[in-house]
Amino acid sequence: MARMTKQNNQNKTKKSRRPQGRTTGMPSKEQILEFIQTSDKPAGKREIAKAFGLKGQEKIALKRVLKDMAEEGMIDGKKTAYHRLGGLPKVTVLKVVEIEDGEAIAEPENWAPDAPGKPPRIIMKEQRGKGGKSGKPMAALKRGDRVLSRTEETDNGWIAHPMKKLPARTEGLMGVVELDGSGKAWLAPVDKRIRNSSPIADLGGAEEGQLVLAERVGRSERSGVKVVEVVGDPLAPKSFSLIAIAKHGIPHVFPQEAIEEAQNATELTLSEDKREDLRNVPIVAIDPADARDHDDAIWAEPDGKGGFNALIAIADVSYYVRPGGALDREARKRGNSVYFPDRVVPMLPEVLSADVCSLREGEDRAAMACHIHVSAEGKVTSWRFTRAIVRIHHNIAYEDAQAAIDGDETPDYLTHLWACWKALAKARHERDPLELEIPERRVQLDDEGRIAEIAVRERLDAHRVVEDFMIAANVAAAKALEAKTAPVVYRVHEPPSREKLIALRDYLATMDRKMALGQVITPSLFNRMLKDVSDEAEKVQVMEAVLRTQSQAYYGPANAGHFGLSLGSYAHFTSPIRRYSDLLVHRALVDAYGLEQPKPTAKLDLPEATGLADRDRQNLQTITDAISQTERRAMEAERDTIDRYVAAWLSGRVGEVFDTRITGVQAFGFFATIMGLGGDGLVPVSTLGREYFRYDEAAQALIGEDSGTRFASGDRLKLKLAESNALTGALKFEPVDADGNAIEPRGNRPASRRGPPKGGAKGGPKTGPKKGKYQTGKRGRPGNIRHQGRKKR
Repeated sequence: MARMTKQNNQNKTKKSRRPQGRTTGMPSKEQILEFIQTSDKPAGKREIAKAFGLKGQEKIALKRVLKDMAEEGMIDGKKTAYHRLGGLPKVTVLKVVEIEDGEAIAEPENWAPDAPGKPPRIIMKEQRGKGGKSGKPMAALKRGDRVLSRTEETDNGWIAHPMKKLPARTEGLMGVVELDGSGKAWLAPVDKRIRNSSPIADLGGAEEGQLVLAERVGRSERSGVKVVEVVGDPLAPKSFSLIAIAKHGIPHVFPQEAIEEAQNATELTLSEDKREDLRNVPIVAIDPADARDHDDAIWAEPDGKGGFNALIAIADVSYYVRPGGALDREARKRGNSVYFPDRVVPMLPEVLSADVCSLREGEDRAAMACHIHVSAEGKVTSWRFTRAIVRIHHNIAYEDAQAAIDGDETPDYLTHLWACWKALAKARHERDPLELEIPERRVQLDDEGRIAEIAVRERLDAHRVVEDFMIAANVAAAKALEAKTAPVVYRVHEPPSREKLIALRDYLATMDRKMALGQVITPSLFNRMLKDVSDEAEKVQVMEAVLRTQSQAYYGPANAGHFGLSLGSYAHFTSPIRRYSDLLVHRALVDAYGLEQPKPTAKLDLPEATGLADRDRQNLQTITDAISQTERRAMEAERDTIDRYVAAWLSGRVGEVFDTRITGVQAFGFFATIMGLGGDGLVPVSTLGREYFRYDEAAQALIGEDSGTRFASGDRLKLKLAESNALTGALKFEPVDADGNAIEPRGNRPASRRGPPKGGAKGGPKTGPKKGKYQTGKRGRPGNIRHQGRKKR
């Protein structure tokens, strides 16, 4: 009886799924369309025939009807899964285009150019179940992810339920078109991590030598790629930053609605009766000589008791960028500005970032003022935040400020700043934050965008003055919000993990140095460790080992302190023009301390509130995760671009011998950088001579088994520049003997007992591309492009 009841229930279920109004015979086009739209699974020809009970000749007739419907623009898709034209398949691949208010927004990956209207914006619903064959929960979605999803059209628009994350299709698919001897086109990658070229199945109008964006046309690498965008001349001035922008998917074009909102915001007036008037205070903004925007300005004067009253004025971006508006959405998507030698990709449109919000000399500006009192011992004993009007006394470059303080006639405002800084420096010394000397490369271009100079940026006291004032303001902002139990976007730098500390201990042991893990790990421990090293070469080795031990800083709503600065509470408050984290801190301060929140006139069409939105309070973890990711993206893009400029700068010096320092060692070789210039290059172990070299992982060294010759991280040696690839930023060095001659390579003998890592796709043309602007790899097929050496300019 139970079995019969179950069977009857199944029959009822099947009948209930059958389209209403017609159970047999040929359905109308409208009925077919209704069934396709309401079906809870992909509806193809087979499902339609089954639903309407079609058999024999009726199935043939259905095929003709479906063809007519497609030609009439009623449906789209294929015989196994139809959908309404302009709609979406039930199951399709979506690409996440942005994260908005904690939700992933996606678009169809394959939206036909001739499809009606724009691609629909689809809200990705959180995947609460288990995903994939492994049974593990699906990781949080981020911008650029490809996701196989089940779609659903609702009264409020499209939503999608993620089923499975798919591999990225565009990774490494930016490159230069090359032709081999037979005329076959290949994509030579600009990413130095990609070793092999890909066959181009569809040039898309691209020509040999052009820089292009491409995507794969099939699941296999052998299927090749198709060109989707032509970027242009890969070696033209300013191309290197374009490569980074495209490769890392950095948004660089503002939507029209964001531009219009920014323009409206410039019409906002400052309420002199509601803001603190600081226009008579001689505040100065000290920045790099080539600064595109000015976030901060500082001032100090003695309090007559050995301490100082100080002011840190920060651009009041939250007054102009209101939560919930188009401008705010775009700023959140970008997360931060990205700085390249030839351009800046700003977080905000230039009418705000470089003009209205920027603290420019002699002009009234809206500011968030942080008033602090600094004791004679350098302790910040009190703080106060206001919204103010400021008028910058001077915009000064670091070098000019340093020259003024070192000169005979130093203006009082600089004298007071330096005196206050010396007090702050006392407290910093007592706190003993992590002191690592990490040189910063500066690429200077001429008027035509060509490299004029590459040098290490000099570290001045002027830099330290501004840095310590900013740290004081950031600490004050965090503590001020904590005092009101308000949300805080912390800048978190956690202590090193035990695994990294063990690796550091083992590395130091190879240098006959000890490190006990039972003690409390503090920045002071690392500082003492570095001070105990007298040999400069060894000191560099230890410093780089300590640097590798450190965790990566991030943003988050939970406080875990800042290990590197040796601070218990720290937030970013001082750069809201270029960091979204700082903008959130400003908004939280506006709310927590009831600062002015004026309502703009209706004609400006701007959101009213300038504080922290409710949705931001609820989704602060999601937002901070996203801006931490955009920060890492910017750092990678900036580093890649500098590497390309350095490689371009060196492309005319291939064959020269340089003083270098080893920065990393692996079983397949070691990496070295040119002293005073930068630019990491590989020295393959096969070029070190005819003996075997054993890789000592703990010591970070390659050791010759016959001679005992060691190549260890931190060692200084002379190397010959063998290759310089401007497009990938990759360099290759070769060792030389005492007379500067190349060492005889090992040839085809194994590189080491452990051997180099395996990888790389097989195949490729038997003959290389035509000789011209680019050279091919040694095997005669397009590999990573090597720019031919040019004469020195």
